Amino acid sequence: MSSGVATGKNCHGWAARDDSGFLSPYEFGRRAVGKEDVSVKITHCGVCYADVLFTRNKLKHSKYPMVPGHEIVGIITEVGRDVGKFKIGDHVGVGTYVDSCRDCENCDGGLEIHCLKGAVSTIGGTYADGSTCKGGYSQFIVVHERYCYKIPDNYPLAQAAPLLCAGITVYTPMIRHNMNQPGKSLGVIGLGGLGHLAVKFGKAFGLNVTVFSTSTSKKDDALNLLKADNFVLSSDKEQMSVLSKSLDFIIDTASGDHPMDLYMSLLKTGGVLALVGFPGEELKLSPLSLLMDTRSISGSAVGGTKRTQEMLEFCAEHEIHPEIEVIPIQYSNEALERLQKNDVKYRFVIDIENSLE
Repeated sequence: MSSGVATGKNCHGWAARDDSGFLSPYEFGRRAVGKEDVSVKITHCGVCYADVLFTRNKLKHSKYPMVPGHEIVGIITEVGRDVGKFKIGDHVGVGTYVDSCRDCENCDGGLEIHCLKGAVSTIGGTYADGSTCKGGYSQFIVVHERYCYKIPDNYPLAQAAPLLCAGITVYTPMIRHNMNQPGKSLGVIGLGGLGHLAVKFGKAFGLNVTVFSTSTSKKDDALNLLKADNFVLSSDKEQMSVLSKSLDFIIDTASGDHPMDLYMSLLKTGGVLALVGFPGEELKLSPLSLLMDTRSISGSAVGGTKRTQEMLEFCAEHEIHPEIEVIPIQYSNEALERLQKNDVKYRFVIDIENSLE
């Protein structure tokens, strides 16, 4: 793994100092650019629920000061002497991890996120030398070229940011389970940052898309903005029963407890529910939900480097753009509060370049 030694330039960012999660200005050192590294001037950073989890120590392993942000986009300003993929001026992205062992079976197979020795998280991860990673609520980042992605020149940088986590999180299981074949039926549970991109991918793949939500307020956006084929209020038993055994695949983006057996009953024989949200400490479902009709549940978390690059190019080619609300860094605390209340359509993106002084 590459060194995280902070012998390069000072970097200005915003950090949480304790598990209150409150963010304020923070100065720290980034490592010098190594021979296979690039330095990226950050223009935008998406606001992900992971930023809440890490800054507020919800996962019980946060180290402070904590600089959040792992939906990072910007422009390369410096390249190491052995860098072959990039040049100064390239538009690039950095996602949820910035290093891995590069030597295990999963790394060799382009699944670095599943590195057998553990991928190094962009937010608060630990480099081989023991130093701590700092995320994208900051001026620039230094990263090995392997964990950096080319953003097509015609794709707006602000809208590219959510693709680096939310986008790849829903794209990966769709590809893995062959849900890029026109005519198949997709269910999307929850219409937030992840869910709205699942709908966009589904329509681009030519799928019949049904959105499930607990709120009728999402109906207009689901059908008219995102062009879903069907909207179902998940609390309406009659609407749900009509869809029994009708879906090939469900992407579950919802947080909080929700009735797994009810959704499993909507799958066809051999159907799969892919869990990409975080519905609490444990899942509750009847074994019959799996045994009958040979249904299954699959977990998924972001994706490897090859898949991420493929996804970015797919979005550019098919003009898939996240729905975003651009904010200044000074609004980040309010944004994190609103995020926890699902009060965003559908992803906050921080304008780092024009607001971080």
